[in-house]
Amino acid sequence: MFNQTAKFRIGEIVRHRLFPFRGVIYDVDPQFANTEEWWEAIPENLRPRKDQPFYHLLAENDETHYVAYVSEQNLLPDTSGEPVEHPTVSELFTDFDGKSYMRKPDIKLN
Repeated sequence: MFNQTAKFRIGEIVRHRLFPFRGVIYDVDPQFANTEEWWEAIPENLRPRKDQPFYHLLAENDETHYVAYVSEQNLLPDTSGEPVEHPTVSELFTDFDGKSYMRKPDIKLN
């Protein structure tokens, strides 16, 4: 089995490599942990490998806020210095330093 350390960490702001959205990471799966239907719904030419970390994001684009599940190969650091405006950010995180958020200590995921 392939094992890889996650490149990004919880609280870090990232952007998608191909699509115009960005978000803050709130959880990480060491490898693909979504449904087969979700994976197969991705066009084959864009389908990511399953043997890499996948990130749960509080995501946003110019039109809306949502939750995204993105492979590590499709993420880049966000260098805008801008906070993420997703309404759930304040429920999970506190201070923002221009690059990442601090997770609230009393928040348990899963």
